[in-house]
Amino acid sequence: MAQDNRPLRAFFAPVRALFVGDASAGVLLIVVAAMAMIAANSALAQDYHYLFNGELGWTPIPKLDTLHLWINDGLMAVFFFVVGLEVKREWIEGQLSSAEQRRLPILAAVAGMAVPAVVYLFFVQSGPDRLVQGWAIPAATDIAFAMGVLGLLGNRVPASLRLFLLTVAIVDDIGAVMVIALFYTAGIKLVWLVAALVVVAVMFGLNRMRVGSVAPFILLALVLWYFVLNSGIHATIAGVVAALTIPMVGKNDDTMLERLEHGLAPWSAYLVVPIFGFANAGVNLSGLGIEGVLAPLPIAIAAGLFLGKQIGIFSAIWVADRIGFAKRPYGARWPEIWGVTVLCGIGFTMSLFIGELAFPGYRELIDEAKIGILGGSLLSAIVGYTVLRLATDPARKPDAEEPAPN
Repeated sequence: MAQDNRPLRAFFAPVRALFVGDASAGVLLIVVAAMAMIAANSALAQDYHYLFNGELGWTPIPKLDTLHLWINDGLMAVFFFVVGLEVKREWIEGQLSSAEQRRLPILAAVAGMAVPAVVYLFFVQSGPDRLVQGWAIPAATDIAFAMGVLGLLGNRVPASLRLFLLTVAIVDDIGAVMVIALFYTAGIKLVWLVAALVVVAVMFGLNRMRVGSVAPFILLALVLWYFVLNSGIHATIAGVVAALTIPMVGKNDDTMLERLEHGLAPWSAYLVVPIFGFANAGVNLSGLGIEGVLAPLPIAIAAGLFLGKQIGIFSAIWVADRIGFAKRPYGARWPEIWGVTVLCGIGFTMSLFIGELAFPGYRELIDEAKIGILGGSLLSAIVGYTVLRLATDPARKPDAEEPAPN
């Protein structure tokens, strides 16, 4: 008689889930963040900080004179380029392609950015005035991290909730990019900005001409990045703008945008973002002490992520469902919806990025911001996972598709 291995498979299922599907990129970020914290609080601390912040002996772009700047201003442009590709695809032919599909994610994302900002501002009232500049730090959701935690639960979570989390995070990214462009931009240098706009116009012209080769778009994207870097607008914005010029269809009806997205997404998720995380997540706790950990800034960020996100998004869904503005995710119960809104408080990548922009020159504040981001994200991940684990049915079958509206 064949041996029944189902109990053994069930026992190892969570372990297997760590390394396959949606969970792997999120778990990699957790490991990278832990490695950065260990490096920053060990005998390697001096080498760790010098590696990323020590002045380079030679650099082709004088403005980028440290490895940290090359990562944040250069490498992260690839991440933003992939975000832009994903946003355009979803907006044109994906889950944000119709007004009805956009209603709930946009409403939830707006509420999920506004309420955390309000919570943050409430908690920093007792701190220095410059802390106000960090209001946007808890406003973003990390797609890879949040989807990774959700992936650990397998089919327990309704497919509609997975889709909802993904679309909210995408709209969230759009909002974060707009915030960076509008509120975290230095003095504009008009000549460089005009040159950047000319490049964008040329790229849109190539799009309209249905140019089927990727090469001119990539070359012009690099030129655009260099012009934007010198314009005073943060260089990573060039990645998003360049992505929006990529045609959905080339001359031979090939999906150029999808080819680029599928080709670059793994590099972004498994190389670019982990490198960014390792370079930015490390903070020396011995220099902060208990007072630094419990200072207004880290508490405000953690509260904004953990409390503000779930309050804003859950309230938006509840109100929209009650007044008939938009239906809640198909087949999802309210406790399950609550669990997913808690996961939206995971703000690792974009929050770290905005934290660096919010307090330029204030190393101590940046370190305090990292503590708040890591603490709020970790708390959101643990509580969100626990809520969903308790609220969902392990025997649930995969969802049937939502019926089309009449």
